[in-house]
Amino acid sequence: MNEIPTSQDTKLAIIRGIRSVLLELGSATKVELSGALQISFPTAGKFLLQMEKAGEVFLVGLDESSGGRRAQRYAYNPNYRLGLAIFLERNETNYTIFNALGERIDDGNTASLLGEEISSLTKLIETIKHAYPAIHAVSIGVPGAVNNGKIFLIPAYEHYRDVDLKHYLEERLSIPVVVENDMNAAVLGYQDHHKLQDKASLAYIYLGQNGPGAGIVVNGEIVRGKSYFSGEVSFIPQYDNQNFHQALTIGKSGGATASAMEDRIDAISRIVVSITAILNPHTIIFGKEEVNSSMLYQITERSAVYVPKEHLPELAASDWKQDYLYGLQRLGLSLLLSYHTHT
Repeated sequence: MNEIPTSQDTKLAIIRGIRSVLLELGSATKVELSGALQISFPTAGKFLLQMEKAGEVFLVGLDESSGGRRAQRYAYNPNYRLGLAIFLERNETNYTIFNALGERIDDGNTASLLGEEISSLTKLIETIKHAYPAIHAVSIGVPGAVNNGKIFLIPAYEHYRDVDLKHYLEERLSIPVVVENDMNAAVLGYQDHHKLQDKASLAYIYLGQNGPGAGIVVNGEIVRGKSYFSGEVSFIPQYDNQNFHQALTIGKSGGATASAMEDRIDAISRIVVSITAILNPHTIIFGKEEVNSSMLYQITERSAVYVPKEHLPELAASDWKQDYLYGLQRLGLSLLLSYHTHT
């Protein structure tokens, strides 16, 4: 263990480990890093030297002496590499720039790019990266089903359908990219922000601009399904001739009526009951822009008509946009931690 391993995978694992420990603890000595990562003291020192020369870590001081030489204490430079999170929606395109601590450096929005050629998205990223050259990871959220970076279901946005957006952007920008379904990103963000990573099971339901969708976490892990179709709740049949999307759009009576809100509450309640019966999650989350506390009460009461109340999950309203961005940041931070720049 006295020599730096030659394997690139091992080198990256050590560098990622040093980044993670320093970010989690705030600072650490070589001895502390050696113990935490189970690497030798000389190996820890050599990697720290490389990272210090690159500007990725810096010396913050010396520990109190316990009789010998005072130990040097290192911290991570959170602005060494930045991440860019972008989410594409029907009405606008939002983005945020963040550092390795998840702190926001800048954010903004522009007109929706979903109806335009993908080259418009590339140009936006290039423009932002020109202003912030330290950006070395991009996470993108889309209102569609995604399989390892390829978008295979995105109704009404033909420019993006069947496009391997991850490969397309990485080839043109030469930086790592992750592409995620909007609801998967939102439920990840909610889970992360509320520190529910361990055994929580959650469903995040969005009624939104592009039709309903859901992000599902079981025992702390995103459920994607055999063909990455999990969460496409708009297709769930609810009435004789309607699925969930149709029920929300025209109501079970087939048109605008005085009981339109009751129809909407019933449709949402049936989705809550379906998810409860299959997954029995701890919490189902809605966007607070779509569902208020009064509606949550009505949904709970209506759901209890279909399933015993004691089995119903907690129903919560949250800031969907913020959760979405939290989730994209989490995905981007994972790329930043894995980024290999040292030889």
